[in-house]
Amino acid sequence: MSFPAQPQPASRIGQSTAIEMSRAEAEVKAAVFIAQQNPRNIEAAQAEMRFACSQYALAEKAFFSYPKAGETISGPSIHLAREIALIWGNVQHGTMELSRDTVLGQSEILAYAWDLQRNSRSSQIFIAPHVRDTKKGKKDLTDLRDVYENNANLGARRLREAIFAMLPAWYVAEAIQICEDTLKRGNGQTVEQRAAEAVTNYGRVGVTQRQLETKLGRPLAAWDESDVTKLQIIFQSVAKGEMTRDEAFPPERITAAEIRGQHKQPTE
Repeated sequence: MSFPAQPQPASRIGQSTAIEMSRAEAEVKAAVFIAQQNPRNIEAAQAEMRFACSQYALAEKAFFSYPKAGETISGPSIHLAREIALIWGNVQHGTMELSRDTVLGQSEILAYAWDLQRNSRSSQIFIAPHVRDTKKGKKDLTDLRDVYENNANLGARRLREAIFAMLPAWYVAEAIQICEDTLKRGNGQTVEQRAAEAVTNYGRVGVTQRQLETKLGRPLAAWDESDVTKLQIIFQSVAKGEMTRDEAFPPERITAAEIRGQHKQPTE
């Protein structure tokens, strides 16, 4: 028994979309051709990376830190990833929102890093829920700006992973080590000067010296290069919104004895 042919669905691709797809395909082919015709100079890239990572302005943004499940997660940041990918050369990377579902409250996002010369690509498609964690639980995001910022933040994390997965491990490891050494050396200041500056900067955002000492587990006078470096990384993470001030430094608790002392009337 034969069945009648089923009607084929009409194509949903319009003329302008088809033209754009053809243009993008041609652009990719041209980029790959140019990259292969102009291979990177690995020694020159390594030398430029070493110079860049020895600059304090890059080193102070080269790491992130945020709390998760009662622990502090830290590592090299998206800022460092983008910088050393640019220096490595013949690389394309980015994020792309593939779809957005306002009913389900989620977006589908692509993060990728592509070495055009070696034709090596690292990519990941993930779902970004339109929610934000707060002290009172998860909050649904409906404002377009909030959704955009949420997607950009989650996309940057996946992009960081894609770039580091695409770049040579030895190249990334050396960049991280140089940035760590640069941070420890400081910006031409002594440890005491950097520690005092950290106390001042944190004081402007409502974090006391006592909270800093509690975080590090030692008094101000005993801080060393590693302690000051840790505070710098946390400060940058708070400034970039990777963690809140209260997450990094829980509010001080006032004891019953301190309360009684505050209300104690002076004796005559």
